[in-house]
Amino acid sequence: MNSLTRSAILGGLGFGLASLLVFATVAFGERWMYTHLGLWGAYLTWTALFIGLGGGVLLPLVSAPWRGGRFVGLFGLAFFLYAVGWVAAYFLARGSRLGEWLGSLLGSLAMGQAFVVGFKVRKAPLRLAAVLFLANSVGYFVGSALNDMYARPTGMLLWGGVYGICLGAGLGAVLFLTPKQAAAL
Repeated sequence: MNSLTRSAILGGLGFGLASLLVFATVAFGERWMYTHLGLWGAYLTWTALFIGLGGGVLLPLVSAPWRGGRFVGLFGLAFFLYAVGWVAAYFLARGSRLGEWLGSLLGSLAMGQAFVVGFKVRKAPLRLAAVLFLANSVGYFVGSALNDMYARPTGMLLWGGVYGICLGAGLGAVLFLTPKQAAAL
């Protein structure tokens, strides 16, 4: 198994588990979170959970000098920008399917750009965003379809798992490619 495949699998499995945990808070606690934290508080909490859990499970996929706080900070910024882009597009398009697609695109571009700048990648920066967009979109829309097919909490948990596995595989691939590209310069 080559290192790119290994990174994609480990990223998918790790981020899939992290996403499943975050989506479990939606499946079982969404109403409580909206009532006690408000809309923005709930979204900020979910973003923070993705950053903390996701950054932690992806950490083994990066090499020195990126291990530790340096990567967690970069991932935190990248995922926060992704969330801002996604949520802004989604709410501006009033929760429509178009808003979901625009959110996936803008969020993926923002996350990819954060990795490009952070890792100082000069070659093929749009390729990274394209990998993230494809992985994010497949995970989100397949997961959403599963959520529509099954009642809560099962549908929401399936959504979280599929979304996390797909986006995590994309993140694993990007984390394998970015330092390699930067080091090649």
